[in-house]
Amino acid sequence: MSETRTDYSAYVTRLTRSARRAALAMLSVSADRKNQALEAVARALEASRDFLQSENRKDLDAARAAGLAGSMIDRLTLSDKTIDAMVSGVRDIVALTDPVGKLEREWTTDGGLHIQKVRQPIGVIVVIYESRPNVTVDAGTLCLKSSNAVILRGGKEAFHSNQALAKVLHDALTPTAVDPDVIQVVNTIDRAVVGELLKRNGEVDLVVPRGGYGLVRRVVTESLIPVIKHYEGICHVYIDDECDAALAEKVTVNAKVQRPAICNAVETLLVHKSIADKVLEPVLAALKTHGVEIRGDEEVCRRFPAASPASEEDWSTEYLDLILSVKIVDSLDGAIEHINHYGSKHSDAIITTNEDHARRFCEEVDSAAVFVNCSTRLHDGGVFGMGAEIGISTDKLHARGPMGLEELTSYKYVVRGTGQIRE
Repeated sequence: MSETRTDYSAYVTRLTRSARRAALAMLSVSADRKNQALEAVARALEASRDFLQSENRKDLDAARAAGLAGSMIDRLTLSDKTIDAMVSGVRDIVALTDPVGKLEREWTTDGGLHIQKVRQPIGVIVVIYESRPNVTVDAGTLCLKSSNAVILRGGKEAFHSNQALAKVLHDALTPTAVDPDVIQVVNTIDRAVVGELLKRNGEVDLVVPRGGYGLVRRVVTESLIPVIKHYEGICHVYIDDECDAALAEKVTVNAKVQRPAICNAVETLLVHKSIADKVLEPVLAALKTHGVEIRGDEEVCRRFPAASPASEEDWSTEYLDLILSVKIVDSLDGAIEHINHYGSKHSDAIITTNEDHARRFCEEVDSAAVFVNCSTRLHDGGVFGMGAEIGISTDKLHARGPMGLEELTSYKYVVRGTGQIRE
């Protein structure tokens, strides 16, 4: 049930107060108790498959009626595989070491103070996201395990799916040692509630937006609360002059077509001029068989007539679709310069057999993650062994890359003395 616009202030106050109460209560919940609650969530998701898919069909029907792209409908669908992955992701989080209370370091000063640096939860987190209902479970359970409370606001396209997941999560947590308000889902699609949430500095400790450029820009512009984010995923694959051609084709095709609507899918392919005769046509032909539209520079269009001319705008465009811009570069330096100029500091890969070239690429490309001889699609907290992720950050303060459990904590200093005072 949605609340009217005039009620948003009171509604958000109830959300944030409930979240703060739950976050404070989490400070005394043991790792074992948290894991028991998470296992209850996993079992509930398995048992609620029919209910979740029934509610999800309402969103899918509305998406098709609205003419949403197939790639967006794919992100929206709670298939058996998606639900299995959510359940598996929750159990992966159970298996992870709890970062809360972890002793980072300790020392004793000359004055006899014993100081410990200890991991602590951030507190109350707001996550604002689009389309993908599995984010509700990923973000909610990660925040629970790291002893944070979270307020989740999903996109209107997934409203019924997210409300169904909220019910499953709440019902699963109610009989456990964890306050079910540790995970709350906003119950309206009105964008005005987002603006109200973003004002609540002091009640909310962190905002994490997950979605397109417009959503992230709005959050950064309006928020009075610290934000961790990435704007776009303008990701690159660079095929070096020294490379395994078969591997180059395999990685490039995967990086583009495996899930083109995801932020770590490649949007621009760079090819060294001296290897173009060997790899360009086979790689582009393989991409075309998967329905990829090629937009190339003048040389690419000359070599591959099926390509259409790329504009200046293409080099800085996140397509999130089966479209790829392709450019031939003169050198490794040229590739690095292009990536650092047009890229979004998200995910960039080099295909090379030259270790020195790989080292230079990794050192000089200023991105949250760089990949050598593997796909940019691997930029993911689960793939990195971190369990599920709450998002990928291209910021450089606090967290960069996949935000897993440890990135959802901060720290405090515990100082023990024997009566010392400041003179």
